[in-house]
Amino acid sequence: MALTRRISSSIPHYFGFAERSFKSYKLPGGPSSSSSLTHGIHVFHCPDQVGIVAKLSERIASRGGNILGADIFVPEKKNVFYSRNEFLFDPVKWPREQMDEDFLNLSKLFSATRSVVRVPDLDPKFKIGILASKQDHCLVDLLHRWQEGRLPVEITCVISNHERGPNTHVIRFLERNNIPYHYLNTTKENKREGEMLELVLDTDFLVLARYMQILSGNFLRTYGKDVINIHHGLLPSFKGGNPSKQAFDAGVKLIGATSHFVTEELDSGPIIEQMVERVSHRDNLESFVQKSENLERQCLAKAMRSYCELRVLPYEENRTVVF
Repeated sequence: MALTRRISSSIPHYFGFAERSFKSYKLPGGPSSSSSLTHGIHVFHCPDQVGIVAKLSERIASRGGNILGADIFVPEKKNVFYSRNEFLFDPVKWPREQMDEDFLNLSKLFSATRSVVRVPDLDPKFKIGILASKQDHCLVDLLHRWQEGRLPVEITCVISNHERGPNTHVIRFLERNNIPYHYLNTTKENKREGEMLELVLDTDFLVLARYMQILSGNFLRTYGKDVINIHHGLLPSFKGGNPSKQAFDAGVKLIGATSHFVTEELDSGPIIEQMVERVSHRDNLESFVQKSENLERQCLAKAMRSYCELRVLPYEENRTVVF
């Protein structure tokens, strides 16, 4: 059993951010000269030892910062420490470059594997590319959440192996919001991955919104950053085509959705989020599918928010800590 230490309940509850362990995300130039307080997030992953919490707290307090909430996880019988702090600070009194230096010094002191700080109000939003196939439900949901400001990302493009007509809901939405749509007709012989890589070169991570193609190991290694996937929670029992009908015909009573990081092993990457819902004999196939799709929408959106808010950290070989 893992030992969890949690400090403060005032704040609601990171995989790799590939190759960015000690990097902050900054806008060009310095922060505003305003004395208003700003919200910051810091995540820390290092070997466990006495005094880490005290040093982190002292550093924030010494710069006039105020910790709003802290999550700490120390697995039982494992020499590893995880934390996520949310704090308020004055960017005039604690300039961003100084903040970076302070946390970098703590990283060196504790031989940290990962130390990342983010200031949502000052930092550029994460740039993402969305990959989708024929099914629209997850793609449409992400687009509307983005439009309403509920997803802290910048959508640079939507890529699909399914051609959508000029008057479809998705295409009209993308045109209104100046988001490029790229149709890449894929085959078994040509997955168009080279073209895809060129399109997503400047993104921070990718989202597979029911993209029904397998990304090759070469694609994942070349891209080198995180890829988040969503699929129904009926695997591994109901494989192949029309899994919802298979599950419905089998009379299952519990359905779900799983969002995870994409690895070379199909559907086996570290899990970020899972959701479940009961179904019954009163459900017909239509209501069964609707419930399944609703879970997929919610699960993917929640996983993305957790990732953007630095709530997801790698744990052991194929697990995650999600604060």
